[in-house]
Amino acid sequence: MSTAPIANSLGVHALVWVGDTSPESVDTAVRQTAEAGFDLLELSLHDSVNLDVPRARAALQEAGLQVACSRGLAFDADVSSDDPAVVDRGAKLLADSLQVTRDLGGTHFTGALYSALGKYSAPLSAAGRANVVRVLRELAAEAAGAGMTLGLEVCNRYETNVVNTARDALRLADDIGADNVLVHLDTYHMNIEEADFVRPVLEVGDRLGYVHIGENHRGYLGSGHLDFTSFFHALADIRYTGPVTFESFSSAVVAPGLSADLAVWRNLWDDGADLARHARSFLADGLAAAARR
Repeated sequence: MSTAPIANSLGVHALVWVGDTSPESVDTAVRQTAEAGFDLLELSLHDSVNLDVPRARAALQEAGLQVACSRGLAFDADVSSDDPAVVDRGAKLLADSLQVTRDLGGTHFTGALYSALGKYSAPLSAAGRANVVRVLRELAAEAAGAGMTLGLEVCNRYETNVVNTARDALRLADDIGADNVLVHLDTYHMNIEEADFVRPVLEVGDRLGYVHIGENHRGYLGSGHLDFTSFFHALADIRYTGPVTFESFSSAVVAPGLSADLAVWRNLWDDGADLARHARSFLADGLAAAARR
């Protein structure tokens, strides 16, 4: 494991360890995250109904871990819908999730906050986009009062029709018009939608608030074809000091329903602990090397 100093908090997604947020699963995720040497645990709030927030916060604090929370929405609770009732359900989910993040002690609430997570059959409508802007403007005001940021995760065309590139995210953030709405880049999605791994980072610049690192096939870092060296150097060029979180999914861990939502049709790993230890070293070494240029 690298001991070179880096500016970023290194995180790992809880779905590397466990498939839900039951008290026992969160305890396991916290323990294994700390044992693997990470600084931050990202919790997906898709299962927040089972999350014991006070217990989770106490466990995170005892382990000395930071926390970030993420989520996408469902088609019956989608703020990009034209249906006011569907939009209202999505807005309620976002508000509740922001509160959970705050109660856990987190300051980063991020993900596909702007739509359902799934393949759409048509382009985003003007009315739907206006709903996204309105809802996220209201959510951003609430977040700002708590000293929190919102992340617009840039996802591929098969998972949303709202934000597919860094430029899309910047335009949406501009329309929302709140300083605490930042861009969240993810190398897995960038590999599908962006022309390269450098220009989007440079274009986002100091509006980058969160980073997901995932291989093109979501397996072990370095076992695919992604140019992480260029990406790490671009992060160094903009002096990015925010979280860098490893994300990977396998149905060996993720529950069947969520595995289907994420299209986990084949598994590239079955040992989350080995995967995470490798990822932690890969991230620390790559970021440190880029910073030493």
